[in-house]
Amino acid sequence: MTARIDDWDDALRGCIAITGCATYGIGDAGGQTDLEVCAHAIHGAIADAGLSCDEIDGFMSAGLSSSMWVVKLAEYVGIRPRFSDSTQIGGAAFVAHLQIAAAAIRAGLCSNIVIAYGATPRGGKSVSATSPARAAMDPHPFEDPFRPFNPPTSYALAAMRHMHQYGTTREQLAAVAVSARQWANLNPEAFRKGELSIEDVLGAKQVSSPFTVHDCCLVTDGAGAIVVRAADAASDGPADPVYVLGTAVAHYHRQISCMADLTVTAARETGRSALARAGVSRSEIDVLQLYDAFTINPVLFLEDLGFCEKGEGGAFVADGRIAPGGALPVNTNGGGLSCVHPGMYSMFALIEAVRQLRGACGPRQVTGAEIALVHGNGGVLSAQATTILSKERQ
Repeated sequence: MTARIDDWDDALRGCIAITGCATYGIGDAGGQTDLEVCAHAIHGAIADAGLSCDEIDGFMSAGLSSSMWVVKLAEYVGIRPRFSDSTQIGGAAFVAHLQIAAAAIRAGLCSNIVIAYGATPRGGKSVSATSPARAAMDPHPFEDPFRPFNPPTSYALAAMRHMHQYGTTREQLAAVAVSARQWANLNPEAFRKGELSIEDVLGAKQVSSPFTVHDCCLVTDGAGAIVVRAADAASDGPADPVYVLGTAVAHYHRQISCMADLTVTAARETGRSALARAGVSRSEIDVLQLYDAFTINPVLFLEDLGFCEKGEGGAFVADGRIAPGGALPVNTNGGGLSCVHPGMYSMFALIEAVRQLRGACGPRQVTGAEIALVHGNGGVLSAQATTILSKERQ
């Protein structure tokens, strides 16, 4: 008998937990390669979970520098998995991997999975997302003849449409960058710190109208890894487990010229589905980690995930609502705008959510954080993935 989708949702709800996490080389890794920084993060996450490399039988990763990246990385760190996956949907991949990991562990294909990512486009030797070499590997036939400066040009197009259609202002977009910097100033690991005002954002060098450099994510080195286990085994480790209650993934286009509505993303579907699978309402979410490659991203995602109405995202983020001390903490590590962005970001959003739910974030800790929403974005608003994490298995 074929299982119904609802049956699988029930079977996967809360069936896995993140039991270990680590980052390495955030900022400038001093000339190390992507393999080297990844290896450090992987070993750190495995130790945090109280395991050894020999106990890891599942391995998942996605990279920008090799078509067989997951095989190359596993070889480098000495892991021989009996289950592996290298689903590559851009920056949303590592959130999406949680859905696959839950299915694999539930099916008995493996027990202990490492999910990892790292790159060193700033100071090391790896292919960054915006390099000429990367662009040649990933042609956009309907856009390349016009020689856009991607990804900023494509995201700027979405921002301009949102401003035209809903009256979103430059000051409101700048507020996203200012909030991110305020969180980064509380995070010892963040790469970019210091005071940043709305005026600073607006007056900076323009990259692609309406964006200035402060509207655009960093280019840094950095690696992160998490360990995922069956929920029943999660309490065996030394650190508090964080349970994965529900994950959803969707993608509708690759090139932004094929996006049906420049102001609506597939996050509208993934947010609704992830919350339903988790059995959690938006009012129960204590902290959000949203992919902020550009300042328009959190505006769109807050709308599409249902935290405000479509067109109200600009006003929603103004006046410090998502900043430290605000009503809805967003990107508490400083995000891709001020903490870390080595080509793809969602791994670091996951790790920040885990640290918040463990209560391990020091001065940036969100008091009483018990449930987190993490949202990943890939391509040019192309692929979306949402997951709900919790301190408690529900």
